[in-house]
Amino acid sequence: MIELNLKYLRGKHNISQAELAEGLGIPRTTLSAYERGFVEPNIDLMLRMSKYFKVSIDDLIAYNLEHRKAEHPDSDNLRVLAISVDPYQNSNIELVDTRAEAGYLDGMADPEYIKELPKIYFPKIPQGTYRGFEIRGDSMLPIEPGSIVLSSYIEKLNEVKDGKTYIVISKSEGVVYKRVKNLPKEKTLLLISDNEAYHPYPIHYGEIAEIWQYYAHLSFSDTKHTFNAMLEDKLSDIQRKVSTIHSRILGS
Repeated sequence: MIELNLKYLRGKHNISQAELAEGLGIPRTTLSAYERGFVEPNIDLMLRMSKYFKVSIDDLIAYNLEHRKAEHPDSDNLRVLAISVDPYQNSNIELVDTRAEAGYLDGMADPEYIKELPKIYFPKIPQGTYRGFEIRGDSMLPIEPGSIVLSSYIEKLNEVKDGKTYIVISKSEGVVYKRVKNLPKEKTLLLISDNEAYHPYPIHYGEIAEIWQYYAHLSFSDTKHTFNAMLEDKLSDIQRKVSTIHSRILGS
């Protein structure tokens, strides 16, 4: 558990491995080994970690602090975002490959991890913090699997607007792209697919790690072919429903 908490606390306080290692008086490689779970720190070092982050040793070694925070959210604000910048101090646009989704979920709070993500360039983009996500599945057709959704970061959940599309990131669902209905009284977002074959489902505010609003997308296939495929699927679905109704009528 301590390896997860070290990474979480570093991300929460926006501290690099090198900074934390210096603060604890240990080599960075040793800290990296602790965070990977290869070895465990001794009691003296645990005490130093406890004092450094102002958490109890019991919390540090026995509980997942990230999950504890999510279970008892004290506001609708999301955490501080880890970003990388170019030589001119402008925010980069990092690209997240959903095939490496697990790595992003583990490292999204770590500035060093974010710095290593591939970068993309998008001309004449408004001021803001952006990230590109490669989407998968057919729940949001006509945007096809493999398309890159360029999205802007949302800092507060009360800024989420009904009917708009978002990249929603959580430990329970991973990285998903959905149309959203905000239910603030229930502290819940209803995630809706544009493909009617997929049913809407709720996700509680406390489960959400990051949320990004759609700005644009890059597609790498023939739009007409996509439309024709959607039309064929729709007609097939209608035919199946008609056949079912016909069968029931004959059966009665």
